[in-house]
Amino acid sequence: MLLWSIFALMTAVAILSVLWPLSRAVEAQGGSDIAVYRDQLEEVDRDHKAGLIGEAEAQAARVEVSRRLITAADRTEHSVPIGSSLWRRRTAALAAIVLVPVVASALYLANGSPQLPGQPLEARLRAVHRDTSIAALVSQAEAHLERSPDDARGYEVLAPVYLRLGRFADAVNARRKLIALSGESGERQSDLGEALVAEANGLVTAEAKSAFERALTLEPDELKARFYLGMAAEQDGDRAKAAAIWREMIDKAPAGASWLPMVRDALARLGVSPPIAGTTAPSADDVAAAANTMSERDRDDMVRGMVARLANRLKESGSDVEGWQRLLRAYMVLGERDKANAAAADAKRALASDPDKLRRIEDMVKSLGLEG
Repeated sequence: MLLWSIFALMTAVAILSVLWPLSRAVEAQGGSDIAVYRDQLEEVDRDHKAGLIGEAEAQAARVEVSRRLITAADRTEHSVPIGSSLWRRRTAALAAIVLVPVVASALYLANGSPQLPGQPLEARLRAVHRDTSIAALVSQAEAHLERSPDDARGYEVLAPVYLRLGRFADAVNARRKLIALSGESGERQSDLGEALVAEANGLVTAEAKSAFERALTLEPDELKARFYLGMAAEQDGDRAKAAAIWREMIDKAPAGASWLPMVRDALARLGVSPPIAGTTAPSADDVAAAANTMSERDRDDMVRGMVARLANRLKESGSDVEGWQRLLRAYMVLGERDKANAAAADAKRALASDPDKLRRIEDMVKSLGLEG
């Protein structure tokens, strides 16, 4: 209540200090000027009769004063009556006194409140910092695309961000939108295939493979497509083809290419010694030898390694319901029922806040006959 009283007093003082002069009657300026000029004419006549000024000076003074007198008379004739002007000023003052507090109070009640807590500078700066986080920027970009769904540049920017954030389905959708809006290219098809592989947790699906093949049709030197087609061959059990693809990439690679270590690691995974970049392509005997370098046990270890990597990723980011489903199926295929039950329990805890995803996990648990 004290605060409201202070506000009211301050408002009243401010209004009165401005409007007080408007409430005072002001004598018509034109009328006062006429009286002055008449007095001056009489004074000129007195000075002339007294011999203080000559005839010429007296005549010149009469002309100048008369001219000023006529001007003042014209101004008085066209001026607004004092009573009318005063009434208008007082009406304006009264309206201001009433309307300004009413309008100001209404705005304050609608948009403010004296009961709101203070907001220290540090807290406001932290809020600004939070608003500029990656999630906030992505939300802003998504809102922009909702308003402008034909903005190809927006999808081009968001797609790799989705990929880094683990939002693989959104990355796939963004890549598809970009192709629909901007047309095909080898790079765009490769990027789409990469997003599809990420969505499938590292598996080169038939759809992803088709995208990589289309990329090579458009641009035969598209490296990303070649690498993933090597992965597809490896996953299909055709290690000879995978080795041939990757060795050819190394053979044709420019010196110091940033992607060389990744391809060499892929070859090493097959048990094939990678060639030095720039040497001749592998012979048919080399390819055949590569097909027989990995034993059944090595292949089993490779599969278990992929499953372990999936499990580790889900421990860090447990919101991927498709990932949990793939992990449960993988454990059952490997015959590791205990691990499948443990993973089911972990999935339920991770997805407890999302009823829809939790229901999907529970349905899979029932279908697999698990206890988790």
